[in-house]
Amino acid sequence: MKEIRDLNILAIETSCDETAAAVVHNGREVLSNIISSQIDLHKLYGGVVPEIASRKHIEKINQVIEEALKEADVTLDDIDVVGVTYGPGLVGALLVGVAEAKAIAFARDLPLVGVHHIEGHISANYIEHQELEPPFLCLVASGGHTHLVCVREYGSYEILGRTRDDAAGEAYDKVARAIGLGYPGGPKIDRLAKEGNPDAVKFPKAHIDGAEYDFSFSGLKSAVLNYINGCKMKGENFDPADIAASFQKAVVEVLVENSMKAVDDLDLYKFAIAGGVASNTALRAAMKQACKEKGVKFYYPSPVYCTDNAAMIGAAAFYDYLGGTQHGWDLNAVPNLKLGER
Repeated sequence: MKEIRDLNILAIETSCDETAAAVVHNGREVLSNIISSQIDLHKLYGGVVPEIASRKHIEKINQVIEEALKEADVTLDDIDVVGVTYGPGLVGALLVGVAEAKAIAFARDLPLVGVHHIEGHISANYIEHQELEPPFLCLVASGGHTHLVCVREYGSYEILGRTRDDAAGEAYDKVARAIGLGYPGGPKIDRLAKEGNPDAVKFPKAHIDGAEYDFSFSGLKSAVLNYINGCKMKGENFDPADIAASFQKAVVEVLVENSMKAVDDLDLYKFAIAGGVASNTALRAAMKQACKEKGVKFYYPSPVYCTDNAAMIGAAAFYDYLGGTQHGWDLNAVPNLKLGER
């Protein structure tokens, strides 16, 4: 690993529908974190439209980077490394960020570091928890991913479990649509569930034989849709708040149960959560309680660092660069990039 010195990372994130740029100092100090969201645009269609996302990234990327530099009170002369998400994600969206990062790094003769998007989410915990160092366990739950990861060392990851079908956030969005909440579903279900009875409907929780850390949410999603359709066919009323609360309880319990089993099995008593679903209040409360009961130190990012942002990419890029990772001008977007690949 290279010697730690004062490094300013210019980080770029365009994997989905947020155009983001940040300046991060030594992997833990965020000097700026600018996010241009496209939610209002995509909610008209009930979800992210890849082509629209790509076009919006092209429109916004220069403006967002300029704002990040201005807020950090630096210029490109003060930047030491350029970090960028190069996968996984929407290929057209990723290409915008990768092309921008390569252009800046080439023009300024700076090291270029491509970052895995999930690694970025995990690294978000370093920003607000200065004492956190590997090894630790991390649950990454978002609209596209549900991974239970053992962080062995900076840049070294072992995936213990993953979803076999829908990601947790994807299930939230589909159930939200079914009960008329619209997109994005996660925050809306979280709010509505507070008004409902989590024991009103007993929805199934999937456990997979021979893969005790893996997740499956497709059956749960189908059970919710079948329950709603059954009520409609029989002319029975249903309470959306009760459905939201009961669905959320089933999701949270599985996430917590699998995570705590990994804690016990690996005898590793530092646990973190990351990703968009990590901002869910029910998951945070349940995970906090479960960790407290086991004497586990619990870490979680603020909501702004749970959703897609560039500060987390800057944190990851810093440790990747210290570990010797540096990419050439042939760096390309890899939409199905696996965690741990370089």
